[in-house]
Amino acid sequence: MRRFAYHEPSTLEEASRLLIELGDKAHVLAGGTDLFVEIRERLRDVSDVVNIKKIPGMTDITWDPNTGLTFGALITARQLEILPGVQQTYPNFAEALRLLASIQVRNRATVVGNICRASPSADTIPPLLADGAIIHIYTPKGMRRMPLAEFFTGPGRTRLERGDIVTGIVLPAPTPGSGRSYLKHGRRKAMELATVGVAVSLERDGDLCTDARIALGAVGPTVLRAPGAEALLKGARITDALIAQAGAQAMAECTPISNVRASADYRRNMVGVLTRRALRQAMEASQ
Repeated sequence: MRRFAYHEPSTLEEASRLLIELGDKAHVLAGGTDLFVEIRERLRDVSDVVNIKKIPGMTDITWDPNTGLTFGALITARQLEILPGVQQTYPNFAEALRLLASIQVRNRATVVGNICRASPSADTIPPLLADGAIIHIYTPKGMRRMPLAEFFTGPGRTRLERGDIVTGIVLPAPTPGSGRSYLKHGRRKAMELATVGVAVSLERDGDLCTDARIALGAVGPTVLRAPGAEALLKGARITDALIAQAGAQAMAECTPISNVRASADYRRNMVGVLTRRALRQAMEASQ
């Protein structure tokens, strides 16, 4: 393990100032499940670790059927996984949490850390994106809020600037008649990164789909939305033929690469398969 200086600020202002003063080799510590592994394996050059665990408000969770779910940057994946409000209201997010790494890791890893890692194959990002999550960021100039869909700029890259600290996530409350689903495909059933991940969120009014959001993981430089497939569904009565058409459109909108986990062609075909399955599951859940 490489040596590093350790800092324990008590406010967001102090933590932000430290990150600015210490430079690019200073890193935030929340869950630490990625950070310490990368320090030990010499994959990340770290001079300073800024622990944010003593900052008030970062462990808050609030759930209200009318306003939705809000959770702080220190909330672990396991805390959300077992929260009844998540299981009952955001089944796609709950499924993504269940599939994340091992239970030992989920008891330490924070969801905000998984998001800030900005991996295209991250499990938590597709359902949060499909559900319209908003990310809250402390900056030296004040608080900033943005749709999670605008947060990522590339693999491992976000819109965070030096001194910025993510403080939490807000998930809007679903409307009556909504349906959600998340499906992950990998080489193994557990302890595996996604080869392809698809999250779907549908809003319905009777037989008509009033809104649709489809998020695709591990098939682009960031988790992608499929706006063309979404547009096919909005305002339409969802049939098997339309589901097949939306799956084909999602395939056309993804931009996978070939690597050790799968070829680009295989990933693209699986996008079609999983999109169709996820749409059917979301339809069933909305009835």
